[in-house]
Amino acid sequence: MRLFRSGRWLLLALLISLLPASSHAGIFISVGFAPPVLPVYVQPPCPEPNLMWMPGYWHYGPFGYYWVPGAWVPAPYEGALWTPGYWGWSGGLYAWHEGYWGPHVGYYGGVNYGFGYGGLGFAGGEWRGGVFAYNTAVINVNTTIIHTTYINRTIVEQNTIANPSHAAFNGPGGVQHQPTPQETTAMHETHLPPTKFQQQHIETAKADKTSYAKNNGGHPKNVAVAKPLPAETHPAPPELKNQAKPAANPAPKPEAKAPAIEVAKPAPKPEAKPMPNTESKAPVRAAPPAPKPAANAPPKASAPPKATPKPAGKPKPEPKEK
Repeated sequence: MRLFRSGRWLLLALLISLLPASSHAGIFISVGFAPPVLPVYVQPPCPEPNLMWMPGYWHYGPFGYYWVPGAWVPAPYEGALWTPGYWGWSGGLYAWHEGYWGPHVGYYGGVNYGFGYGGLGFAGGEWRGGVFAYNTAVINVNTTIIHTTYINRTIVEQNTIANPSHAAFNGPGGVQHQPTPQETTAMHETHLPPTKFQQQHIETAKADKTSYAKNNGGHPKNVAVAKPLPAETHPAPPELKNQAKPAANPAPKPEAKAPAIEVAKPAPKPEAKPMPNTESKAPVRAAPPAPKPAANAPPKASAPPKATPKPAGKPKPEPKEK
């Protein structure tokens, strides 16, 4: 039995050594028993803009499973999103798939870590013009400092996989979810491993004996840290650069050509044929001069009464001769 176990661990060590260094989402640790359930905790408010939430999770160390507290991490480049790691059942073992940074959130086993990571994609926010906007329906944000927020509960419902038992792994007895086409595409994009400050955060938890499940009974005291981790910057991957360039050039050109076509097709020419109408109106305008002389004729006809003074025509009586 011991020989079988030692042979299995030697085989795992050999497989791990063959993994390329660039395979950030590869399998690095395999364990023969499942991790504890995920604890329920309150997320500390986001204290600064453009911080990404790295949810807490169970990792494995020399004394068994230990809890890595959730933390706010500065995005290594504009547009970066964090895909959490997850435990997946494979070949009779629980294998750990490390988290990574990328342009899109990929597959993380369907594990519902909460705070936007409901098992499918990410519903906690989105990049808007170089600034990250937080969906306060699932993300706790200090709104006195951060003003780029919105509320969208629909996307939260659409991206949540039911996990009433708070299982921390994908496989029999845990979460049953296979990668979607979108998650598969994101898995093949250019990725960055956890920053060196994330690695230090993991090592700090690994060195803390109280973080181990065998010591805390699966209920760690330090479930999350309020202070964000230091920043580490990297250039953006080609996927983001290629997405930005095509979107900027084609938009203005069609808009400039469209009005030119519409202006060239007005229909004023058919209206230019009312020339005969102007000719038909000429006789109408010529008609008024005719009645004017008729209107002046009556005053001339009334002149005769003034020329026949009747009173002046009476002859004076002549004296009669006697």
